[in-house]
Amino acid sequence: MSKRDYYEVLGVARDASDEDLKKAYRRCAMKYHPDRNPGDHAAEASFKECKEAYEVLSDASKRRMYDQHGHAAFEHGMGGGGGGAGAYADMGDIFGDIFGNIFGGGAGGARGPRRGADIGYVMELSLEEAVGGIEKKIEIPTLDECDTCKGTGSADGKLENCGTCHGRGQVRFQRGIFSMQQTCPHCGGRGKIITNPCGDCHGQGRVERTKTLQVKIPAGVDNGDRIRLAGEGEAGPAGAPPGDLYVEIRVRPHEIFERDGDDLHCDVPIRISQAALGDIVRVPTLDGEVELRIPSETQTGKQFRLRDRGVKSVRSRAPGDLYCRVVVETPVNLTAEQRELLEQFELTFSGDGARKHSPRSSTFIDGVKGFWDRMTS
Repeated sequence: MSKRDYYEVLGVARDASDEDLKKAYRRCAMKYHPDRNPGDHAAEASFKECKEAYEVLSDASKRRMYDQHGHAAFEHGMGGGGGGAGAYADMGDIFGDIFGNIFGGGAGGARGPRRGADIGYVMELSLEEAVGGIEKKIEIPTLDECDTCKGTGSADGKLENCGTCHGRGQVRFQRGIFSMQQTCPHCGGRGKIITNPCGDCHGQGRVERTKTLQVKIPAGVDNGDRIRLAGEGEAGPAGAPPGDLYVEIRVRPHEIFERDGDDLHCDVPIRISQAALGDIVRVPTLDGEVELRIPSETQTGKQFRLRDRGVKSVRSRAPGDLYCRVVVETPVNLTAEQRELLEQFELTFSGDGARKHSPRSSTFIDGVKGFWDRMTS
C-alpha cells in the first residue's frame, strides 16, 4: 500500500509555515493519540502516520528533499544516512513540547516519575451559598503520602541508581529509522530504585486515606464552575509530585429564584384587582424585600426589571438584574358574597362595549375568526 502525501496527512498546504505544521500535528495527535483511543488500532496507525509526516516536514533539510523526491528521498539509503540515530529529531522532545499539558503531567512527564492523578469532587450548594461564598469542610478518599517513609517508599530512606537507565529516568532505543526515548520501565522514570521497601506502603510511597480539607468557595460561583486546589489530588508514586483536586459546583434548584448567568428571575403572583387597579407589592431579593410598583391594567406575563438585584459573579464587575414576571392569580375558595360581587362585575362586560376592556381576548377572537374565514374560503 502506497504512503499518503505527508502534506495531505497533516491537512496543510505545501507552503505551510513551521507554526502551521505544528498546529496541524497537534490537532492530528490529539485526535488519534493512543491515550485517547485505547485499543483502537486504526487510530494508532493514524497517529504514527501523523508523527512520521511531522518528523519529516518539521525539519527544513528533510522537507526540501521530500518536496523534490517525495517518499523516495528516504528509501534505499537516500538522504545521507537517514537511518542513523541522529537523522531524526528525538520524538520524546517533540511529544514533550506538544503533549506536555495534555496527556499527563507537564514537561517533566517524560523525564521523571509520573505525578499523582487529579481527582474530582462534586460540591452541592444552595443559591445563597453560591452567590455569597462559603467555606466548607469536605472529606476526600484518596492516595495520600505515607507518613512512615515520607513518600519515598523506602524503609530506610536509601535509594540506588537504576541499573537500566543509570539514573537518567529514560531509556533510548532504535526503532527502524527512528531514535526514540521513553520513561524507564524499571524505575518508572525516577532514576532510582528501592532496595528496602517500606512495610506500610509496600514501596509505593502512598497509602489509602480519607483526607479532610477546608475549601473556600468564592462569592458568585455558578453551576458547573470548577475550583482547582493545586497539589491536593493523589500523591505521586514513590515521592512523585501530587495531582490536583478539582471541586465542581452543583447549585440546587431554588424555591423562588432561577439564575441565568448574572441575572435572577422570579414569578410574582398578584390578584385580579391589583392587576386592574395597580398597587405596590413587596418582592423578595437576595438582600431582602423591596417594593415593586404594579401599574394599572397590568397583564399576566408582564416583566419588570430591578437593576443590580441579581448576582455578582466571579467573572463580572457589577451585579446582574432581577426580573420579576407578574402572574395574575385567579381567586379560589370564594365566599357567597365574593361570588355575587364577581357575577355583578361580570354583567358590566356584556354587549359590544366589553371588547374594549379585554384587548387580548379581542385580538384572540379576531384571529380565530380570520382563521376560519381562510379555512372556509
